[in-house]
Amino acid sequence: MCGIFGFVSKDPLSPKIVFSGLKDLEYRGYDSWGIATKAELSNSKLKTQPVSPSLGGNSKLVVYKKIGKLPEKLDSKLSAISSKLSIGHTRWATHGGVTNANAHPHTDCTDSLALVHNGIFENYEEIKNALIKKGHKFKSETDTEVIVHLIEEELKTQTGKTKQGFATSTRSAFKKLQGMNAFVVMNSESKEIIAAKNGSPLIVGVGRNAFYISSDISSILPHTKKIIILKDDEMVILGEKVKLISLSSGKELTPIIENIKWDIKPHEKGAYKHFFIKEIHEEPEVIRRIAVNAVEGTKTLSEYIEKAYGTFIVACGSASYAGIAATYLFSQIAKKHINISVGSEFKYQEDFITNKTLVLPISQSGESIDVIEPVTRVKAKGATIASIVNVMGSTLYRMSDFNVLLESGTEKAVVATKSFTAMVATLILTAYTLAGKSKEGQELLLEASRDVSKILSPAYIKKIKSLAKRINERDHLYVIGRGLSYAAALEATLKLKEASYAHAEAFPGGELKHGVIALIEKGTPCIVFAPNDETYDEIISNAQEVKVRGGFIIGIGPRESSVFDVFLKTGDIKHATILSQVAVSHLLGYYLSLARGVEDPDKPRNLAKSVTVK
Repeated sequence: MCGIFGFVSKDPLSPKIVFSGLKDLEYRGYDSWGIATKAELSNSKLKTQPVSPSLGGNSKLVVYKKIGKLPEKLDSKLSAISSKLSIGHTRWATHGGVTNANAHPHTDCTDSLALVHNGIFENYEEIKNALIKKGHKFKSETDTEVIVHLIEEELKTQTGKTKQGFATSTRSAFKKLQGMNAFVVMNSESKEIIAAKNGSPLIVGVGRNAFYISSDISSILPHTKKIIILKDDEMVILGEKVKLISLSSGKELTPIIENIKWDIKPHEKGAYKHFFIKEIHEEPEVIRRIAVNAVEGTKTLSEYIEKAYGTFIVACGSASYAGIAATYLFSQIAKKHINISVGSEFKYQEDFITNKTLVLPISQSGESIDVIEPVTRVKAKGATIASIVNVMGSTLYRMSDFNVLLESGTEKAVVATKSFTAMVATLILTAYTLAGKSKEGQELLLEASRDVSKILSPAYIKKIKSLAKRINERDHLYVIGRGLSYAAALEATLKLKEASYAHAEAFPGGELKHGVIALIEKGTPCIVFAPNDETYDEIISNAQEVKVRGGFIIGIGPRESSVFDVFLKTGDIKHATILSQVAVSHLLGYYLSLARGVEDPDKPRNLAKSVTVK
């Protein structure tokens, strides 16, 4: 779950370009970051720490890396460099702790090679031990450093009387890696950078006088809208031109250049303190856009579901809770059975998949490895893939037979808010469309949009802030709901956990008596989702069971009850009430994070936005 960005230019450029690209990719990891650049001779007096100088030809490599988040500006000495080759990385640690030594880029023994990497190198220990026996010295605890030393060793290999070239050595090294990996490597003695991938995403941007490479299209689009999306088992050499090579066969391939027509707007916080709260405030517009723009997409998706012999949703995290909501929505509205599986568990349930099956992945990034892997397997079985995804051009987008693009726009905060809202709104509209009630679905979404706007009013937020201060010292919170509101409860607990670091658990209301109620003590906060539907009387009864044992009851719904100690009102919008429920929980997650002193709610500890490692 790391971000890669680099460029090759005909004219010298500043590493600030890489730094800017990394800022766009920081959602993929913010434990540490680094840049390697091939400085021109005029920069030979550069004194930057930490620096790894490499004497090669008329230039040297300068490697600058730091733990922690990227600063607002790049070090002035580094930004002053003129360079035709630069690569950078923002890290989410997997192998080795968060230290300067473990930050990328990594270099070889001679400091002639610098490499950045995303993925898991599964057989690194075996290869590392072999390299140590050959005299290689390692400076970090990472699997990544082994790759750059392996390329160094391959460069020493004699082919007849000639050493292997940079590209041949890189390809040979990559073929020895096991696991899902992508890397970019540069050489102080070369005018090229080389990238190879199997699983993790890499995109090439074709500019006027430069080539760019990144883990995400959005970071390339400020420079060029001409892109090449690398496929698995491909290696690209970027220099005077683009050279695409099959890793397995070594044959040269013809690159396919696509013209991307999106308009990328600057992602600024504006008047908001964090992207987290900004994106919550965008939820009403997201719901409205889906009501207006998603009719055709959801109509086609409903046709896929109608024709399928079995439909299986595959998703992770918040998206999996949207999938759980879908099982209730399609049952109640369209009288249709839909299955749901957490992505990482689907491989234990997919034996019955056939060429008549519809697999419906749901993903914000379209890059989650726990979704991509099962989709790859079931696609090989002939299953149809119809995805609900936010990122055009992502791996999942390209794998699918059909896509419904979410209308949520770029989501910068690691905590998913408006993207979850978009997933559920899309599923509501699809279920109503499948039932032949598309117009009713649209009207409900428009009503929900208006209701969420009311929830985002200053007076309502003042009430949320007051509640957050009241419960901020509690380390355990519980959330209950029944039916569709159980999915809302699951989403609420995830927001509370990842945003505020408080322990929160969700349960169906009926499960309390089966052991959970033993956890309740005096003052324990319990959020109760109580929509005005068939679950109301039973969930109020469950709330009463918690209250008599000392629980502090927070009711969320259209109707007040004497059991509630605090009541947060939502509209009564049938199935779309869930959208108002989760808006309230998103706000509470954000303001509870502030009340508990979380340093940066946009970037919770230990988390990254796009999960690209198993």
